[in-house]
Amino acid sequence: MNTGERRGEILKILKQTEVPIAARELAGRFGVSRQVIVQDLAVIRASTPGILSTTKGYVMEQDSSCTREFKVRHSQDKAAQELNLIVDCGGHVKNISISHRVYGRVSAEMDIRSRQDVREFIQALQNSRSTVLSSATSGYHYHLIEASSEERLDLIRNQLEKAGFLAPLQPWEQHTEKGNIKL
Repeated sequence: MNTGERRGEILKILKQTEVPIAARELAGRFGVSRQVIVQDLAVIRASTPGILSTTKGYVMEQDSSCTREFKVRHSQDKAAQELNLIVDCGGHVKNISISHRVYGRVSAEMDIRSRQDVREFIQALQNSRSTVLSSATSGYHYHLIEASSEERLDLIRNQLEKAGFLAPLQPWEQHTEKGNIKL
């Protein structure tokens, strides 16, 4: 198999799976070194938008049509950990909102899709000497998350819960409509 054929097969594999694939796994499949795969992926990513590099491997960004809002709570120093957890599970953080007793619902767009987006967000936050929006509500906030499937959203929910970020919903918050809070 020549280089072009291998790259075509790698792209085909990425399009057919929703879980990240490690470069070493691809190297084993094709009988080449991990470095060859990393170089192949650099070339593929230059011409193919939507291939994400995560800590668990490479994954093709899926057409996202499922959304869910999660209520979470943490301190500002945990923001990067929370956001990385979401993007590593295949989530796209569309926004953040708080429910303030005086101002009501306050939202801000985020558009965080990758660890690089998380780094840039945290750096901008640090450079501005600002605090996170949730500092106005003792760390409680909501994220509207988009993912390729309900199963991905369930995975994100489970990982947020496991990490201690998921906050309990009040009875008036327990909606199940698309785009609203759902446990």
